Amino acid sequence: MASVQSVDRSFALLQAISRQPSGISDLSREVDLPTSTVARLLNTLENLGAVERIEHGNFRIGPAILTIASSVDPARNITAVAQTHLIDLVEQLGEAVGLSVEVGYEVKYIAQIDGPNEVQVRDWTGESLPMHVVCSGLVFLSHWAEDALESFLAREHSQFTPNTMTDPEKLRLRIIKARVDGYAWTRDELAEGLSSVAVPIFSSAGDVIGAMHCHGPSYRFPVAGQEDWIAGLLTERARRISKSLSFQG
Repeated sequence: MASVQSVDRSFALLQAISRQPSGISDLSREVDLPTSTVARLLNTLENLGAVERIEHGNFRIGPAILTIASSVDPARNITAVAQTHLIDLVEQLGEAVGLSVEVGYEVKYIAQIDGPNEVQVRDWTGESLPMHVVCSGLVFLSHWAEDALESFLAREHSQFTPNTMTDPEKLRLRIIKARVDGYAWTRDELAEGLSSVAVPIFSSAGDVIGAMHCHGPSYRFPVAGQEDWIAGLLTERARRISKSLSFQG
């Protein structure tokens, strides 16, 4: 089916502006169109609220596009972007890999791809768990503002296994470590015999909007001495996912 030229050109302009606010001349060079054509298209997009004019004659994404974007479920967006990365990690690590988002003081699991082993951990997709007991929760907490973190630490935390960490000061140190390392491990804390590692996923604004985790039976995961290597694999994939979500950090 033939495309509509004006739509193609307008979309190219919106993509260019989303990467960096620009003026007519710069946009003309980037999308390889005459300045008169770019000016005409920008005028139409501005009237529709799709772009807006700012200082120095530059254009940025306008309120109409932002309103449309805000209506998209972030979890759906993350899952779509991350799918191939999850599959690749499962092939590399042989264990289940999944995604989660934060909802209040809980972590909600939104996707999981199982590994090839006969013995599998359960699929937590659709369920929510307290932040202190899962590695994804520790990752989210490591990016919270101090006042919000203090409020969290002042709460009562449930004990799931003998290894569940509930002491506020120990939790604080653990969260700080996750902030420094960029990832967090948990072992036998949500359930005995379950180990997991998680890393953050960032939005275009630099906020943590999700976490990617890998988990497996503690007797085989992680292989001793491979903790940093495994965390590094996840970190690199999370970086690529964040970049696809327009994170520039």
